[in-house]
Amino acid sequence: MTDPNAIQPSALDQLPDRDPEETAEWQASLDAVAKAAGPHRAAYLMRRTLERAEAGGIALPKLLETDYVNTIPTAAEPSVPGDEEMERKITAWNRWNAAAMVTRGSKYGVGGHIATFASAAWLYETGFNHFFKGKEADGSGDQLYIQGHASPGIYARAFLDGRLNEQHLDNFRQEAGGNGLPSYPHPRRLPWLWEFPTVSMGLGPLSAIYQARFNRYLTARGIKDVSDSHVWAFLGDGEMDEPESTAALALASREGLDNLTFVINCNLQRLDGPVRANFKIVQELEAQFRGAGWNVVKTMWGTAWDELFQLDTTGALVRRLREVPDAQVQTYQTRDAAYIRQDFFGADPALVEMAKLLSDDKILECFHLSRGGHEARKVYAAYKAAVEFKGAPTVVLAQTVKGHTLGEGFASKNANHQMKKLTVDEFKTMRDLLELPISDSAFADGQVPYGHPGADSAEVRYLQERRAALGGPAPARRVHPVAPLPAPAEKAFASFDKGSGSQNVATTMAFVRLIKDLVRDKESGKRWVPIVPDEARTFGMESLFPSLGIYSPKGQTYEPVDRDQLMYYKEAKNGQILNEGITEAGSMADFIAASTAYATHGEVMIPFYIFYSMFGWQRTADQMWQLGDQLGRGFLVGATAGRTTLTGEGLQHADGHSPVIAATNPAALTYDPAFAYEVAAIVKDGLRRMYGEAAPGEDPDVFYYLTVYNEPMPQPAKPSGPGVDEGIVKGLYRFNTAESAGLSPVANAPRIQLLGSGTAIHWTLQAQKLLAEEWGVAADVWSATSWTELRRDALEADAALLRGEERVPFVRQALQGADGPVLAVSDYMRQVPDQIAQWVEQDYSSLGADGFGLSDTREAARRHFGVDAESIVVAALAQLAKRGEVKATAVKEAREKYGL
Repeated sequence: MTDPNAIQPSALDQLPDRDPEETAEWQASLDAVAKAAGPHRAAYLMRRTLERAEAGGIALPKLLETDYVNTIPTAAEPSVPGDEEMERKITAWNRWNAAAMVTRGSKYGVGGHIATFASAAWLYETGFNHFFKGKEADGSGDQLYIQGHASPGIYARAFLDGRLNEQHLDNFRQEAGGNGLPSYPHPRRLPWLWEFPTVSMGLGPLSAIYQARFNRYLTARGIKDVSDSHVWAFLGDGEMDEPESTAALALASREGLDNLTFVINCNLQRLDGPVRANFKIVQELEAQFRGAGWNVVKTMWGTAWDELFQLDTTGALVRRLREVPDAQVQTYQTRDAAYIRQDFFGADPALVEMAKLLSDDKILECFHLSRGGHEARKVYAAYKAAVEFKGAPTVVLAQTVKGHTLGEGFASKNANHQMKKLTVDEFKTMRDLLELPISDSAFADGQVPYGHPGADSAEVRYLQERRAALGGPAPARRVHPVAPLPAPAEKAFASFDKGSGSQNVATTMAFVRLIKDLVRDKESGKRWVPIVPDEARTFGMESLFPSLGIYSPKGQTYEPVDRDQLMYYKEAKNGQILNEGITEAGSMADFIAASTAYATHGEVMIPFYIFYSMFGWQRTADQMWQLGDQLGRGFLVGATAGRTTLTGEGLQHADGHSPVIAATNPAALTYDPAFAYEVAAIVKDGLRRMYGEAAPGEDPDVFYYLTVYNEPMPQPAKPSGPGVDEGIVKGLYRFNTAESAGLSPVANAPRIQLLGSGTAIHWTLQAQKLLAEEWGVAADVWSATSWTELRRDALEADAALLRGEERVPFVRQALQGADGPVLAVSDYMRQVPDQIAQWVEQDYSSLGADGFGLSDTREAARRHFGVDAESIVVAALAQLAKRGEVKATAVKEAREKYGL
């Protein structure tokens, strides 16, 4: 049996030892130190030796954890420029007003969070006074991802600054009546203040990384030099459990994003209790970030701890801090000095002796109050080290106390995230602690007052002077006035109107061909940002590689294996394509950064993100919601779409519901085009609406979702006649009639209206022919390019009627006078076409691919789901039989004839 305590082989055992005697001497020295001075001293020497090796450029694995102490010792801390006492006063006012705002709103039951900002106040204030660049200076300023639960503190500072008034604060989480403040950072709800949505948790850190990366992309491509912009992401230690929070850490280090800083508020608590009750979250995060290649700065302890560390001549204190689990640290926060002496110091004889030198007040000051994240000097030192570090991103791990300064009823209590108010007595205690000039008489009728030193006070003047020096207010969102992009040449779109003749072309390929023409446009071509998650060849986009290049900060340091081919794999420092690898979440974060560059940087960009439709909305719908909140613009393209079209791939790939999910997003305009000319018309209109001249009443802050298919089919020419272009954009137009299709039905033949979307229109056209030739039924075929837009238009018409306005839904207008019942067909679940059912005056029914997908041929899959041409015929006959327009026996005959 192998001895578990035996030294295990390492990679070094595979290398010849050039001097075994020297190696033995080093090992013997280590053994001697461990024996004479103890294993802790031996470990200390090893750490210092490894650090010296790293500093000297000797290639060794990095230490993933350091001691549970500050990275920057007190003696090495730079002095804080400015007036620390004035900043303390400003922070006190912000703490007060944040707590007052939530408490005053609690009587309406709207909720709110007090404890998070209380722990993070200095993390923000230090940044606002010394680091965060505003948008009124040169460049784009810094990008701030504010922790969502800290929003009351940001509102409180804007109130002190004069950007908000008491009415705004009293309307926190009460937006319906106007002048309200949204619960969290929501740009769509407060677009002059918030830039980035950071709740739902986990999306902030992911987006921050890709925003920093996109900043580099803009600079490298010569669009705009934003190298002076810095991205700051403020996060919670509990939030880091979200997989999105750490999904792109390696990307950030791999690309050397030293324009990015994460600030993680390590108050050791999540919503229900300790983040790592039996472990240490700071040490875990340090190892995780160091392992990913980040620079790590720990800001753990305040200056009150300096005396304790100076007394720690044996290292016992540092060892004890490292071994105490987080939940016990939280307990110390709430217990008296006697308990701490016994439980913490009593664990080691050396600590017992140390404790004899400490007063109870000193122990309580250290364990109750003194944390690195609560001291401007400590935070400033960490931030300065972060922005000056080059070659990698930095994470600042700042230890704080959740509920700091809110009183014993809040600090470190497990339930404090759900605690929404303080009593009047608690506010008075808080006032005294913060030394605020608020009299008892200000608490009229038990109502806590807001506090403000006056618009011309020293505090406000100082705050505004600091912000002016840094480039204006922050956070702030600015939409710079830019001229609408000129429309691309009509030729790019019109080329699809004539159809493809006998050539089979899938709508996925039609979209790619359109993009190839649009990126060549002299005016807007450089504005396109193609984004693809390692599926470019699947979508036929490899031809874009050599012409546009794939963005890489290193360019191409190798000779590609396919260099001798026409469509070789080309990376470039100024590459236009963002090929993200297998990460839909990362690709969506890219898309969000690009789609909002018009506001973030005053540069209009046109992103299109093409993906397996099954793996877009289903996997990253949360980010699509974030995109809508952030007012992003661009084109999402769900390729290889449909439940029956992607042959052989099966259940996890067969998308039958992405339009359903997309329909839930108010900012998403969802289209299921059937033909190449429809794709062109929709993209053309999208460019006009989002980047050109939007019509009155049109919201340009939308994005388009197009489903395209990998089923090559002959592409017809666009029908002539009025209303086709309008119908494509609005969602429905008549593609043909039985007569125009040359089917020559008999006089007074039964008639039915067949509505098809996407690739389903091809089966519908086959059914149209079968109905005429085999059953004497005349069918008109309509292309339903957007069931969702038809529904939204109808909902708006209903709302108008309630206001006393006469308005007819477009779907009803389009189908007005169409004879016979309506049968709608799509390659999606029936819920998709059924969106319009209640507004269709004719008898209505639908066919769709409900249920899980399966692996088989297209024909077999369509027969399985009952959406093939023969199934459409049977369904059409059944509708007509109900109306007495065909014999009832016809339905049975058709089923038997087609083997259904």
